[in-house]
Amino acid sequence: MTTTSTLTLKTAIGGYGHFAALKSGKVKADGVDFEQVEVTPIINAFRRMCRQNEFDISEMAITTYLTAKRYGLPFTAIPVFPVRAFHHGAAAYNVKSGVQKPKDLEGKKAGVRAYTVTTGVWCRGILSSEYDLDLKKVTWVLADEEHVEQFHKDAPPNASYQIGANLGEMLAKGELAGGIGLGHSDSEDVKPLVPNANAAAAEWYKKTGVYPINHMVVVKDELLAKHSWLAPALFRAFSEAKQEWLSSASSEDLAKARGGIIEGDPYPYGIAKNRKAIDLIMQYATDQQILTRPFSMDAIFAAGTQNLE
Repeated sequence: MTTTSTLTLKTAIGGYGHFAALKSGKVKADGVDFEQVEVTPIINAFRRMCRQNEFDISEMAITTYLTAKRYGLPFTAIPVFPVRAFHHGAAAYNVKSGVQKPKDLEGKKAGVRAYTVTTGVWCRGILSSEYDLDLKKVTWVLADEEHVEQFHKDAPPNASYQIGANLGEMLAKGELAGGIGLGHSDSEDVKPLVPNANAAAAEWYKKTGVYPINHMVVVKDELLAKHSWLAPALFRAFSEAKQEWLSSASSEDLAKARGGIIEGDPYPYGIAKNRKAIDLIMQYATDQQILTRPFSMDAIFAAGTQNLE
């Protein structure tokens, strides 16, 4: 569709190869000029969007977005998913804590940056569904505020905020029995909680068909309400930029994007190809008391994008 005027939209998205053609201007969205705002790391944009509604278009972690939707924040996603990863390797434990397997975390403390952080939600869900960990029996020690500040009043009783704490150091010292997404540790006492995590992730993928979604793209509701053509136009532009990358990406870059496990397009867009992953993360978020219930697809994706691929 050709529009009669051009919108200049303040846009905060990451510097990925599959966004490069759009960020450089090689690929354009019909009716849109992108005013690119560089935010490094891109996760810093998530809080700014949730708290100040600062950008017209913003990348956002999927669980941050779902939390934002719970509280009616004024933006809505298009089904563009630029970051994905397997999370079996994100969990670690201290060998002196009495933990030998995930279920042993029950009755103990485990650290994660924030309760609604995406890696934490995916990994906790996997530890629960695949390794029988009762998440409610773990005290989750959190070192940062949630991007969606409204969630703090509704955080579960086993969420313990210790803002500014060094969780990696606490895990190494044995003050925490485990942790999720705390990064590499030089301590000999810190080991992966899921042994052979890559193989476990491959088996889980074979069983579920889910390559976990980490990030998506959101647009201000006021713009979507005023310009019905905008969401489809943005989707097409992001898709075209991705195709530019797929046609020229090295085999090494493709293998990395696929997590060493999947085949084909590592970043499928559209709802249909991602329904299993979206449904699963919403179920995990509901189980973990981040959502009160899963949303319908119409509630979380902009009108006009439901059938785009």
